Amino acid sequence: MLGAIVGDIVGSVYEFSNHRSKEFELFKQQCFATDDSIMTLAIAKAVLESAPDHHDLADNAVKYMREVGQPYPYCGYGGRFLDWMYSDNPRPYNSFGNGAAMRVSPVAYAAKSIREVIDMSEAVTSVTHNHPEGIKGAEATAVCTWMALRRIDKNTIRGLVNNLYYHIDFTIDEIRSTYRFNETCQDTVPQALEAFFESTDFEDAIRIAISVGGDSDTLAAITGAVAGAYYGVPDNIAKRAASYLDGRLSNILSEFERKYL
Repeated sequence: MLGAIVGDIVGSVYEFSNHRSKEFELFKQQCFATDDSIMTLAIAKAVLESAPDHHDLADNAVKYMREVGQPYPYCGYGGRFLDWMYSDNPRPYNSFGNGAAMRVSPVAYAAKSIREVIDMSEAVTSVTHNHPEGIKGAEATAVCTWMALRRIDKNTIRGLVNNLYYHIDFTIDEIRSTYRFNETCQDTVPQALEAFFESTDFEDAIRIAISVGGDSDTLAAITGAVAGAYYGVPDNIAKRAASYLDGRLSNILSEFERKYL
């Protein structure tokens, strides 16, 4: 989960000013925690507060996305999600935006099986992104994160993705010059997963993800979620990322790590 936050913070300054190279300063003074980090932590809080059988997870996802997220109205929420968050009657709005995938990684830490991670992923996703492509993008990210936590080899993870979710038939080098800003799951999640598959360590995964361009913070958050689970997040990078979180968000992160790491 921390890997998603790192990817978001590093990518925050490149979302609208893409940097198509792996050579850049990892943390800039202008970096900040966007909606990707805040919603990841909101889902973490929902997981923490849910019953052992997770029957109340969907309700808690609605509660904590709104409770955790409302104090940060200018962090980069999409228009429809912003309306949902402040609505008197929040309802799913058939979205397949990549916000479904960027926030889902905490469920992988609590799930005890692939079946459970799929169910938990749908629970926290369908309350907003109930389009099949939104549910698929979140599920693919959550399942890959769950497998990465168990150090299942990359070829096995790639095979599952290709068979069940997305046929990834490109390399990052092949798409780097033509890939453009895209906020859908179907054109963000495959690219983010390929960045992980090509990486050699956590930092390399984040650098590859940023180099793709596009919706840099969200793409790197998705890559970071899986890469952080697979490689672990180096202490120096974890400390730098934590310095961009305020006390309220840091407390959620600490509480989640105490229980699940």
